[in-house]
Amino acid sequence: MTASRPRAVTVSAFAKINLDLRVLGVRPDGYHELRTTFQSIALADTLTFAPSRGDLQIVCDDPACPAGEGNLVWRAAALAWSAARRRGTPKGVTVMLHKRVPMEAGLGGGSSDAAAALRAFARMWRVNVDLRRLAAELGADVPYFLEGGTALGLNRGDVLVPLDDISRAWVVLIVPEFGVKTKDAFRWWDDRAGRPFRGRRASANDLEPVVAKRYPVVSRLTRELRREGASVASLSGSGSAVFGLFPTRAAAQAAARAFGGRRVVLTRTLSRRECRRLAAK
Repeated sequence: MTASRPRAVTVSAFAKINLDLRVLGVRPDGYHELRTTFQSIALADTLTFAPSRGDLQIVCDDPACPAGEGNLVWRAAALAWSAARRRGTPKGVTVMLHKRVPMEAGLGGGSSDAAAALRAFARMWRVNVDLRRLAAELGADVPYFLEGGTALGLNRGDVLVPLDDISRAWVVLIVPEFGVKTKDAFRWWDDRAGRPFRGRRASANDLEPVVAKRYPVVSRLTRELRREGASVASLSGSGSAVFGLFPTRAAAQAAARAFGGRRVVLTRTLSRRECRRLAAK
């Protein structure tokens, strides 16, 4: 009787939006002190982990996505491999990454991919350490994606307080043609030294005014989303994506039609339980 061959494993890595984001100052370690509310949405990347020969490989259908050590999935593999007390570089797996979450959009796609990869590698290689510790080594947002749903992020965003999930809402995402690097957005905030922008409507996201100063379309899009009936309209994270929340799918669809010619994604919020149930499907 022959042994069965290991089967490929496919998981989903859900994006997030920031319902609010406050930059409270610069920490002694150079990072920024944050207070933010994370919210999972149904837009997701798909990762398939297939047994293979030789060193770890990452194959992505987006040519802009790095395939080597610059990819957080590779770094997640290296941490899990070491935690499993294995020597050398990770081996025996090819990761096929289907990108749906736009890059440099403030939606956490890379961090979510890393968290999904950590869970998968931990099962494959029998890692018995706290994945939250490994996630924090990968980036401030990564621990959140092990949790999902609605959560308060403190310190760098890596200290989490799970909150009651918000009522389901439909989300209209508008993704401009440009991206914003997180380090650039915070550098712009530093340049302003936290000074308010006169004459601007208060935003739920402290990074929105400094990003909108460089890219005025951000302000125009959030205003248009409010005019279309969004209960909340804001930049997500450091951008460049903006989002609006709507109570029904029909209302969200009607709003999305008003942005013809732009890259628009219609999705919905996910609860913590939904994230955990759907992640492995």
